Amino acid sequence: MAGLDPVLPDPPSPTVPTDPTTALERAMEEARTRAITALEPVMPLLVDLGRVFAGAGFELSLVGGPVRDAFLGRRSADLDFTTDARPDDTVRLLKAWGDAHWEVGRDFGTIGARKKDVVVEVTTYRSESYDPDSRKPEVAYGDDLVGDLSRRDFTVNAMALRLPSLDFADPHDGLTDLAAGVLRTPGTAERSFSDDPLRMMRAARFAAQLRMRVAPDVVAAMTAMAARIAIVSAERVRVELEKTLLAADPVAGLRLLVDTGLAEHVLPELPALQLEIDEHHRHKDVYEHSLTVLQQAIDLEGGDVPGPDLLLRLSALLHDIGKPRTRRFEEGGGVSFHHHEVVGAKLVAKRLKALRFDNDTIKAVARLTELHLRFHGYGDGEWTDSAVRRYVTDAGPLLPRLHKLTRSDCTTRNARKAKRLADAYDDLEARIARLREQEELDSIRPDLDGTQIMALLGIGPSRVVGRAYQFLLGLRMDRGPLGAEVAERELRAWWAQQPEAAPDVDGA
Repeated sequence: MAGLDPVLPDPPSPTVPTDPTTALERAMEEARTRAITALEPVMPLLVDLGRVFAGAGFELSLVGGPVRDAFLGRRSADLDFTTDARPDDTVRLLKAWGDAHWEVGRDFGTIGARKKDVVVEVTTYRSESYDPDSRKPEVAYGDDLVGDLSRRDFTVNAMALRLPSLDFADPHDGLTDLAAGVLRTPGTAERSFSDDPLRMMRAARFAAQLRMRVAPDVVAAMTAMAARIAIVSAERVRVELEKTLLAADPVAGLRLLVDTGLAEHVLPELPALQLEIDEHHRHKDVYEHSLTVLQQAIDLEGGDVPGPDLLLRLSALLHDIGKPRTRRFEEGGGVSFHHHEVVGAKLVAKRLKALRFDNDTIKAVARLTELHLRFHGYGDGEWTDSAVRRYVTDAGPLLPRLHKLTRSDCTTRNARKAKRLADAYDDLEARIARLREQEELDSIRPDLDGTQIMALLGIGPSRVVGRAYQFLLGLRMDRGPLGAEVAERELRAWWAQQPEAAPDVDGA
């Protein structure tokens, strides 16, 4: 949903009276026009499937996200339907209608099918609620569309298109809210969040994706019920957090999570960045700095790091989470955060593991956090070619993201300092490019491989081979390409100093 906002009426001019009712109605009519255009390519399929269910005596409606997205002027990637048919009947009908079907969501009343290149999911009218002592939602089937819509998370998702008649059902004025850019719940927010606490995180996600204003009563309920999110599985929480971070305006969603207290339960390291600033303001607001870095990283996406990029955004948000643990007030009035990048990398790995992120993501974000300060000091003294090589090899395939993270980490209001840092990083990137032209910098290897090392030293596979390899790699990093002859000479000299060396190897 990133990048597409509801088309709202222009704000009224302070000097020209505007009738807000007329403006809202105009926005709603424009939304209807967009919906017709967006649904036109799939309309034959919608009507056809609706007739299949109607012919069997069942109701069928397009519902939720696809309807909302149509009013926003685009076709949804998913086609979600709701019906009064029970799963057994839905399976029978979809099996006859589609080219393939699946039942992985059957426990929740959802059956999927594919016809040609179109995928649909049909769910029996239902309600979901959580037992206070269980992480799994309980599912109960309903009997009518209006009842099903009343149990949806937000009014903008509680709209439906009845099929095959194409009658629009909007019992909770979701279209009005969509046009006005307001996020409300169909019933009371407390009831909605009690049924499924994850909806509180969805509110933050929709604020980020659709740039909608969250109604005050919804915010109040989120604040009062924040601790209830603990009943939801880490996997479901992670999915919502990912969607928020990958949205058009993740900062808005993250602020809502922090302001309501939800972040204390799902990402406590983020509100912990709101360090109390000493009266002399000797360090910046780390929380605001981190949100600014995130936004600047988003602005830098593109090229070799196309957006939205989860690794870059996670790293930008979390790069300084080691600061609260490492803050020290020094004699003379200074404040230090020594080794906060190392501490932060460990905290990142711990939190992302708790949220059930995959190992590759955990390792990448922790590594970027650990490396984000490496550049600082480049402008204060000339790096050797060896230092540049190590910077590149330590970053490995994360180098393009490290470039963008390091650049986005500059939030100073001092224009001269900002330009000096940008110029220094420009210079570093230029040096990397020059070295890359001279050698294969991305895949630096010693001048001798493992097989050659074993043959030269007369040893078999062992840890000693690895030590020898690292020795040669260090020489390669420090001095550039050596050539086989020099590498052999250096290796023999190194080997002569090792306790495992045989007495006849140095000249053999």
